[in-house]
Amino acid sequence: MVDAVVIGSGPNGLVAANVLADAGWTVEVLEEQPEPGGAVRSDREVHPDYINDMFSSFYPLAAASPVLAALDLDREGLRWSHAPHVLAHPLLDGSCAVLDRDRTVTADALDGFAPGDGESWLGLCHIWDRLGEDIVKALFAPFPPVLAGGVLAARLRAAGGLRLARSLVLPVRRLGDEEFLGEGGKLLLAGNALHADLAPEAAGSGGFGWLMSMLGQAHGFPVPVGGAGALTAALVSRLRSRGGAVRCGERVTEVVVRQGRAVGVRTASGEAVPARRAVLADVSAPSLYESLVPAEHLPPRILDDMRRFQWDFATFKVDWALDGPIPWSAPAAATAGTVHLAEGVDELTRWAAQIARGLIPDRPFLLCGQMTTADATRSPRGTESAWAYTHVPHRTKGDAGEDGLAGVWDADERERMADRVESQVERYAPGFRDRVRARRILSPASFEAADGNLRNGAINGGTASMHQQLVFRPVPGTGRPETPVKRLYLASASAHPGGGVHGAPGANAARAALRSRLGSGAALSATQRMLARRNRTGEADRWTS
Repeated sequence: MVDAVVIGSGPNGLVAANVLADAGWTVEVLEEQPEPGGAVRSDREVHPDYINDMFSSFYPLAAASPVLAALDLDREGLRWSHAPHVLAHPLLDGSCAVLDRDRTVTADALDGFAPGDGESWLGLCHIWDRLGEDIVKALFAPFPPVLAGGVLAARLRAAGGLRLARSLVLPVRRLGDEEFLGEGGKLLLAGNALHADLAPEAAGSGGFGWLMSMLGQAHGFPVPVGGAGALTAALVSRLRSRGGAVRCGERVTEVVVRQGRAVGVRTASGEAVPARRAVLADVSAPSLYESLVPAEHLPPRILDDMRRFQWDFATFKVDWALDGPIPWSAPAAATAGTVHLAEGVDELTRWAAQIARGLIPDRPFLLCGQMTTADATRSPRGTESAWAYTHVPHRTKGDAGEDGLAGVWDADERERMADRVESQVERYAPGFRDRVRARRILSPASFEAADGNLRNGAINGGTASMHQQLVFRPVPGTGRPETPVKRLYLASASAHPGGGVHGAPGANAARAALRSRLGSGAALSATQRMLARRNRTGEADRWTS
């Protein structure tokens, strides 16, 4: 019997397992897919000469994460690489907003849109200089971040107090209008806000867009050398060196609960895997509460809240093997790892509104990755491994375009939507389609089939909107990894602080399990006492500890 079972081998599950192993616990990770990694995987399926990341690719949050830094993954062979520019947002007139790790380069590019916008950008950078380190500490700390939050509050008062706080909760459209005269700075903020499912008019999207922009400014958008899978390989290697085990092809079907506490799991093959101390679930909150934990062990309010749980946008992605670099009309876009494609903030609003109305967008906002530009090992010299993704509705009511797409995503619809994506790239890079050697299409259903946490292609474990963050994540009154079942912890992006590859939900869950064993969780809470049940099935004592 191991001390802990971790369900799921995404980055949060692997981080949780490593933290527990460092504390001397024996740990076993069970993964449904034939390989570990969750949404951090790469392969050569598009073309044998090209490495393509299946899901996530660029990792500014990983670069900033104290959680991952503490694991010293460079000792496991992990290396990072950067594109010459972090991000570019070209427009059809040939102008281009550029985010560079040298803030003066970013500022100079923005001055090209409107004189003085560069100075405004530097002003946002100076705020980050004063607050950034404390924001990162508070963001990745367990909720509530008492110590880090107290320090941040003091710094916030010194840096502008309520006026600054107001700016951070503004919609990104308003923040951009207040800070910049030209379109360039507005596009950097708004495009980065849409790395989550935050429309330009959403409250708090300004703060998120600023955060992502400043992370890119300070840390870049780095990629693992050799593919996203190299990050997973480093986490698995580190865990195994400390005695942990990862078993793939093992789908967990139930968290076994006895007398109000999790005592192990059961797999699809019928195997019972007991856990002496804890079960940590790197699965979505709906999967945990609606599927894995029997309903009789949960308060009715949890199940009601799960019916109200909001996913982030569904996702549609195309991977390419290109014969040459993308022929951008705006030269600055050629040296950026990430490229955003939308003709202004109004176009972003139009796109988000179409999704909100249940329409498949006719001119999709694209987030593009030029992976060979960021890491030369990804494809042969002179070629490019690339991708683009966009978002679509979870429930389709119609097609804003002329193709009559219904959101069934059969073979015909996948091809037509991929053509729509390529046509959008072609607008900004004439001749792009002539360079496509091979492509792979991932529809919303493809995402979920490859990783059950990515429900219908939702890549952030639930919406990043304010009503499902902090004390509201994943349901009102939580904000922490503990669950109503003693010794069961939520360790996925559905828990605070949410999506992105940074490991914080996994680390927070592991630390909660460790604290419980040290005595802080020895007594059952009122909720847990209420939920305690006697063993009514007469199973063997192997489930007890």
